Amino acid sequence: MIEQFFRPATLTQATELKQRFQENAVWFAGGSKLNAVPTKTDRTVAISLSLLPLKSIEWQDGILRIGAVVTLEALRESPLIPRALYDALGFIYSRHIRNQATIGGEIAACQREHALLPVLLVLDAQVQLASNDVIPLESYLAAPDDRLITHLILQDPFRRCATRTVRETADGWAVVTAAVALTGNNEQRIAVDGVGCGISRLPQVEAKNLSGEALEKAVSQAVKPKADLLGSEEYKRYITGILVSDLLTDCRQMGEE
Repeated sequence: MIEQFFRPATLTQATELKQRFQENAVWFAGGSKLNAVPTKTDRTVAISLSLLPLKSIEWQDGILRIGAVVTLEALRESPLIPRALYDALGFIYSRHIRNQATIGGEIAACQREHALLPVLLVLDAQVQLASNDVIPLESYLAAPDDRLITHLILQDPFRRCATRTVRETADGWAVVTAAVALTGNNEQRIAVDGVGCGISRLPQVEAKNLSGEALEKAVSQAVKPKADLLGSEEYKRYITGILVSDLLTDCRQMGEE
């Protein structure tokens, strides 16, 4: 339960507050995750990011930089973002949530479903931290912690990329969300969520440069789903392979247009 609330005006003030309160403090952006199960916080100090200069979406030397406090709806309305990211933002069904949640919060929150992360991973997204260190998003997700994310960076946002989600209802849990991209050298990027231990890239499948039925089979063997109310293990393996293969076809067709 939040007992103290601070609104620092600078990054320096924000990081000093975090150093002061350490594990008792939580970063507060949109707040959509802090009061909702299962990501509800039990920390007592909130450090608001609302006054920090982290709300811009801009091009800098051919690189797309997105402030961590940009809301998902503001991001979706921006003409600067790639189509695949626009589509992924739509996987978050509620416009009310998109108006409240921020891109930094979506990355940092340890939640069951990661609607945006597959597409960000295949775009080789990076995150900039308050320390000014820039690291791959994949590295951050491998060891998430309390480091403050200040920006999301996309160095090649308009590579051929497609994403899709499979779910029983528009606002229900996803059976699987996947994204595929092709780099300028036609190297594959594949990421899936919902059929294993969290969000993951499939580098061993990517390296084989497969397509069609061979790709479907390789993806089905690479994921490790668990049977639940959303489907059996066999169904999840099957649908993930089909989905990734279809997305690769979409990416290749983009190059022919």
